[in-house]
Amino acid sequence: MKSLIVDDELTSRELLSLILKPYGPVDTASDGLEGLKAYNLALGREPYDLIMLDIMLPKMDGQQVLKSIRRIEQERGVVGPEQVKIVMISALGDFSNVSQAFASACTSYLTKPILPEKVRAELAKLGFSV
Repeated sequence: MKSLIVDDELTSRELLSLILKPYGPVDTASDGLEGLKAYNLALGREPYDLIMLDIMLPKMDGQQVLKSIRRIEQERGVVGPEQVKIVMISALGDFSNVSQAFASACTSYLTKPILPEKVRAELAKLGFSV
């Protein structure tokens, strides 16, 4: 499983990296534009299986990144189970943000704080194992 973590908080990126490393290679990005660039670069080589995406990001927020990725997939004919799994991770657990993320086809939504057991349980639900 190849993963991308997009979060502007260094501590969150480091914690998620520690959790995800046993599953396979992990890349990180500190803002939305950098995350979208990493996604696009990986498409030509080895696409990501999982993206952990924060909502509140500089340069381009996570909701915009999510919509951009799904649009790119649609343009390339990538649908259903072939789509990258995108787990939104945010301190924002309000109905508006959660419903907007699911309306844009996120796979899952976790609220911060990041708890390793919560992330591992979500990965198991998505079919990822160590």
